Amino acid sequence: MLEQWFICPYCLAEISVLVDPSVEAQRYIEDCEVCCRPIEISVSIHEGEVEHFNAEPSQSDWD
Repeated sequence: MLEQWFICPYCLAEISVLVDPSVEAQRYIEDCEVCCRPIEISVSIHEGEVEHFNAEPSQSDWD
């Protein structure tokens, strides 16, 4: 597992998630460990390393 640090798009806290390097394309919802709001995570892996990482507010939270 790879630890990926990022800034929560809601509360601006620096948090981390664990990324499985054996899955090349990942997209999932992870709650912020500080403010508990849903964050949509998308990750691309290439040769066991994070090639692209994006964390943005979840569209399900737009209601």
